[in-house]
Amino acid sequence: MDKPEKTHVFDKPRNVKRVIHALYAICALSVIAEFFVHRHVDHPWETVFGFYAIYGFAACVVLVLIAKELRKLIMRKEDYYDE
Repeated sequence: MDKPEKTHVFDKPRNVKRVIHALYAICALSVIAEFFVHRHVDHPWETVFGFYAIYGFAACVVLVLIAKELRKLIMRKEDYYDE
């Protein structure tokens, strides 16, 4: 007998949309909290509205760009294991 193929939670597009909407809500709450939470800053640029969101986004972009370049350096040929 054939076993039914195991499905993953994210195989359904509805669940993917739910996760994305939850992330949007968390991001919005973080920005809203910026109005109410007093931060003890060490550097003047930390007082800029949304500094941590901008910093986090920039850090992710830099990581992706570094990873793309690193891939060129350490990537092996497609038939590496066939040899």
